[in-house]
Amino acid sequence: MTELLRLEGLSRAFGGLRAVQDVSLSVPGGTLTALIGPNGAGKTTLFALMSGFLTPDAGRVVFDGVDVTGRAPHLNARAGMTRTFQIVQPFAAQTVRENIAVGAHLHEPRRAAALAAADTVAARVGLASQLDKPAADLTVAGRKRLELARALATRPRLLLLDEVLAGLNPQEVAEMIPVVRGIVAGGVTVLMIEHVMQAVMNLASHVWVLAQGQLIAEGAPAAIASNPAVIEAYLGHGAAARLRGAAA
Repeated sequence: MTELLRLEGLSRAFGGLRAVQDVSLSVPGGTLTALIGPNGAGKTTLFALMSGFLTPDAGRVVFDGVDVTGRAPHLNARAGMTRTFQIVQPFAAQTVRENIAVGAHLHEPRRAAALAAADTVAARVGLASQLDKPAADLTVAGRKRLELARALATRPRLLLLDEVLAGLNPQEVAEMIPVVRGIVAGGVTVLMIEHVMQAVMNLASHVWVLAQGQLIAEGAPAAIASNPAVIEAYLGHGAAARLRGAAA
């Protein structure tokens, strides 16, 4: 598989806090991979460094063979790298269709065409029946789908999903898993930050584990669930045993 994203020795500090320390990884195109770790591990900071919201103190970000280190987020999005955010903040007074059209406007200047694109994207994430609803009236699960739809409307080649399943109940998580899987089947490479480990086990082909700003492990999900360093730093023995049982 062709490499789509490569991080080379990325580091970033905030004052005396080294949030990300010498992180290197490679994401092949056409895959769904995951970045996991405890709260405060530096995962969202790493996403910000990848996508241009932050500039690293050291290291490089290479997207599709081009060094994009520190390049502005809107330029990365135009090139095909788009991210979502943990805290979903839609334009509350606008409809679902209008919110999605905001993303479509990145490539489509005409309003009518952007709104038409929004209809197509909404169908991919299960929001087709709610296009005329004000975004303020969506449930938490609906807002998560809207955040996903706005990102998809930018026509990404690489989609960075930051806890798209956070705050959802087990049924909502189960309903979202095929949506994410369908995005990858549609040709979008996905790298996701996620705490819902059952979803990671179901979705990801490869997992990186970040703790205290450093990568401590990587591999297939089943191997990660058995890794002593990951169990100690993040999963705990009970969760690790449950995940190994689910994978068996």
